[in-house]
Amino acid sequence: MLVWNTFLNDARVFNEAQTLAQAGYAVTVNALAAPGVAEEFERLAAGFVVRRFGARHGSRQLAAKKSRGKSSFPGLLLLALSRLGTQLGMLVSVCRARPDVVHAHDVNMLPLAWLAARWCRAALVYDAHEISTHREGYRSIRPLVAWLERKIMPRASGTITTTDARSRFFARAYKVPRPLVLQNRPRHYCAQGSDRIRTDLGWDRQWPVVIYQGGQQPGRGLSLLVQAMAHVPESYLVMVGGGPLHGALRAQASELGLEQRVSFVPTVPLAELPRYTAAADIGVQPIENTCLNHYTTDSNKLFEYVQAGLPVVASDLPEIRRIVRQHDLGLLVPAGNGEALAEALRRMVADVRLRLHHAQRARAAAAALSWEVQEHLLIDLYRRVLS
Repeated sequence: MLVWNTFLNDARVFNEAQTLAQAGYAVTVNALAAPGVAEEFERLAAGFVVRRFGARHGSRQLAAKKSRGKSSFPGLLLLALSRLGTQLGMLVSVCRARPDVVHAHDVNMLPLAWLAARWCRAALVYDAHEISTHREGYRSIRPLVAWLERKIMPRASGTITTTDARSRFFARAYKVPRPLVLQNRPRHYCAQGSDRIRTDLGWDRQWPVVIYQGGQQPGRGLSLLVQAMAHVPESYLVMVGGGPLHGALRAQASELGLEQRVSFVPTVPLAELPRYTAAADIGVQPIENTCLNHYTTDSNKLFEYVQAGLPVVASDLPEIRRIVRQHDLGLLVPAGNGEALAEALRRMVADVRLRLHHAQRARAAAAALSWEVQEHLLIDLYRRVLS
């Protein structure tokens, strides 16, 4: 498996690797180096191996400067060369391993995976986590992404994506059979509520805690969410994660005088996240309809809220709507409508019986919406690919 991240909080790839390892496959996840944070080589208790590649020094600083728009041309050139070196290191390692399958996670690893599969005479599996041709912030590279997927996707022995709508899109766009749908579901666990969030953040009132977890990025409706909290009294909001909007969101909360009710927590380790989520009272997913990729999402955090037994307030987009309505998980609001978001949150905060009803429905749906229910589909795909 090839991923373009440090593989520290990638729940989807972790679940897939664990499922295949438990089915008897020898799995190696090739990821990016994380100096001082994670080892270059790890043998995880989940049954698979992680190898990390990349420059030990400087790459993070260059990437950070680029994101702030302060990189010089030499700096960007060094960053590009560093990334090329990382990919070459992965390619050599994969080819030495002589795998039977090379599994590309998302389009940024697709060319390298295709090349490795060709050299090793291995099967190629393409796992498209997103519709990258219609993704927030990807407009400038859309033609390149479309060209890569159009050329390589039909040559893959197996394809995977995350929702029915995305599966239909790929089938139409590239004239391929519909990719297998594996939703971004967590493994099933028994949620146990606690006061951990209130204790950690020093919140002394028993007001309901609203949680948003995930990347703080454009198009996620997060500025609308902070604004909405100014109109949802006697409640708290905790935002778990980080991203390019983190500073702006903190400043917005301060300007609105919400420092005592809105707090920001860095990314919680994957193993601890379920317990942290379960310490909240309401899960919110206010994603905006800014691109086809958002329109077709079903949202990993929605499934995480379900496993934690939380009622939800979520954007009324097709895949999200289907899940929320089918299992009666909470309230839907028009995507991008801040007033409707505030009204739904006020209603959920004020009505204890409503919260308890949807929380009960979430707990009832947790087993059916877990990773375990669908993981056999991944094993079946691999058996077909290797037959």
